[in-house]
Amino acid sequence: MTHANDVAVGIVGLGGIGNHHATKLVERGANLVGGMDIDAGARRRFHEEFGVHGYESEADLYEHCDAVLITTPNRFHEEYAVSALEAGLDVLLEKPLAHNVESAERIAAAARDAEGFCMVGFNNRFAEPVQVIKGYQNEGRFGETTHVEANYVRRRGVPGRGSWFTSSDVAGGGALIDIGVHAIDLALYFLDHPEVVEVSGETRSEFGNRDDYAFVHMWGDDNGADGFDVEDSASAFIRDADGNTVSLEVAWATNSRTNDEFVIRGTDAGATFDRGSDELEIHEARSFDGDQHHFSDTEIETREGDSHDAEQAAFLEAVAAGEAPAINTVDEALSVQRVIDAIYRSSERGEAVRLD
Repeated sequence: MTHANDVAVGIVGLGGIGNHHATKLVERGANLVGGMDIDAGARRRFHEEFGVHGYESEADLYEHCDAVLITTPNRFHEEYAVSALEAGLDVLLEKPLAHNVESAERIAAAARDAEGFCMVGFNNRFAEPVQVIKGYQNEGRFGETTHVEANYVRRRGVPGRGSWFTSSDVAGGGALIDIGVHAIDLALYFLDHPEVVEVSGETRSEFGNRDDYAFVHMWGDDNGADGFDVEDSASAFIRDADGNTVSLEVAWATNSRTNDEFVIRGTDAGATFDRGSDELEIHEARSFDGDQHHFSDTEIETREGDSHDAEQAAFLEAVAAGEAPAINTVDEALSVQRVIDAIYRSSERGEAVRLD
């Protein structure tokens, strides 16, 4: 059997997240064989840093690969994911699945017909506290999980106005499709990816398009309000076929404290998980023989871990084994994309949207 570190892996898209993945691959001793980008400067920098060839054509890169990581801007996910799958490669595609639901549907269709598999980069699932929560859920400690409060809120965190992140044409949206996609996926993961039947949402653009946008730190350059035509926050309520629900708060910018908390509510116990700090607490109310009623809050300490490392390990091990991973599937990512699309449509129409 092939060892995971023998898998010949390439990267398509040599920007920030592509270089982050490349660094992680090199640190784990993986067989990074090359990268591809349409920008000559990006190819040169990639070659200088990692000592492997930077290709101008994805087809040239694919000839040397068993698998590829695709880390391009959202609009180009379909082009490169489909071509890689048609070339017989296994694919790790960064979130979101695509810039819109129609493109996501085409990627999913290509994946179903492909010899290889496509795994989608929702790395937060691999965080140690998340896996502990899933372990307790599987053991039955929570009873039935019925509601998740999902928060991914930055006080000021627009990732560079005027970059592709703030272009609706390239990204497909703003805060919702950038970081909200993580929050939705994690919430649905805690609910075992149910059938979502109704979504009500509102998106807002209140800060990023202002000339007087006040911030302390910004990832990427600030090219001003003229380069911002997406939402900077969103609120939504999601209901599944069994009546379980998700309340969602997402923001690149808002006048409130930063909030990365996920609150999981079950019939027997609940949990609060802070995605930013990895703090985890289990909440229970119990009694003994109908007496000694009490509340119990248990702090859970987990091992330190890097979710991108764990995600890469799962991907490379699946490639080496020749078996598609059961986690982070295209169909799950497509479900998330449909929820995002429904939130945008609900906000535009001013009413709830049915998905069934």
